[in-house]
Amino acid sequence: MAAPASAGERPALDPDQLAAIRRIALRARRLATQFVAGDYRSVFRGTGMEFAEVREYIPGDDVRFIDWNVTARLGTPWVKEYVEERELAVLCAVDLSASQQSAFPESGRLATAAEVVALMSFAALINNDRAGLMTFTDRVERFVAPAKGSRHVLRIVREIVHPAPRAPGTDIAAACEHLSRVLARRSVVVLVSDFLAGAFERSLAALSRRHEVIAVTLVDAVDLALPRLGIVEVEDAERGGRVLVDTDDPRVRRRYEQAASERAAARRRALVSAGVDEIELRVGEPVAGPLVAYFRRRAMAR
Repeated sequence: MAAPASAGERPALDPDQLAAIRRIALRARRLATQFVAGDYRSVFRGTGMEFAEVREYIPGDDVRFIDWNVTARLGTPWVKEYVEERELAVLCAVDLSASQQSAFPESGRLATAAEVVALMSFAALINNDRAGLMTFTDRVERFVAPAKGSRHVLRIVREIVHPAPRAPGTDIAAACEHLSRVLARRSVVVLVSDFLAGAFERSLAALSRRHEVIAVTLVDAVDLALPRLGIVEVEDAERGGRVLVDTDDPRVRRRYEQAASERAAARRRALVSAGVDEIELRVGEPVAGPLVAYFRRRAMAR
């Protein structure tokens, strides 16, 4: 696998791209503040507990936390107090393969991916956590180490709004293996893809054993049913090759929908076997509702 691209200079953004980044960031910050941040904190607890101080024992305190050395020295019971080690790293891993960029990127999967990345990154920022990004195709395209700050979040969003992938293919397994190597401490990994790839279950399961992994599946309407466009030439975005398809033929439409149903079922089985929760997002629809619903389900289940 090729090394990730360096975080060097990128081509200047045009006014439309700058406006898109600002629009996504403003909306995501507002939604993160209003709806997501509290549930986010309830679901993602932090990496452990750290010692804060000792204080005098109060009736009802847990006797397991008595500090016997201080108690013996002062002659009265004292207990240790701990606080949650809160800071987390939230790493969004976004698929930039050709299938993610097919049709109309401005209103397609990558626009939805940018909304997800911005919302999760601002939720992390509000909770004093660090946000990072990895983009991938059949290789790691770019890795932005987790950090804090609004400017950092804007940089992350830029990487999705203004992508420059070097390859068209998809290798989710390689992406998971790279994250397993580079994430030293337990982190939250948000894997954003259409999951139109196979043979990733083992690598994803290994990643989820060390980190909190959430799969965000981006589903476009054309994934589920063919639009009626008559006879059209269809190209495989990742492997090449073209074929003529009669999109008005009922038999073709039925076969297409059956294949789509089977792909979705296989994807869900793979994610369940890897021990990973899934959030399914429909491209072109608001992302906040499904994300908030997921966090609230998780918070209530604790």
